[in-house]
Amino acid sequence: MNREVTLPLIVDHRGTLQVSAADVSKLLRTMGGRWLHLVESGDERLDEDTVAALTIELAKLADRIDVACIAHSSGSRA
Repeated sequence: MNREVTLPLIVDHRGTLQVSAADVSKLLRTMGGRWLHLVESGDERLDEDTVAALTIELAKLADRIDVACIAHSSGSRA
């Protein structure tokens, strides 16, 4: 099943972002990287294929956040 996640940007009344895109993107990528590291180090509680798929999806979401924030800061719409 293919489900798309929509993550709205949170801005105040002046248009200032309330969440650092860099921090959110870094968190998502770090989570995926840590899961991959656990799999590579032999953690048998994690399924390698599932971790790979989740890591890819987290990276895609991080990319989408980055693109949306770049578009927002440049005054464009993504």
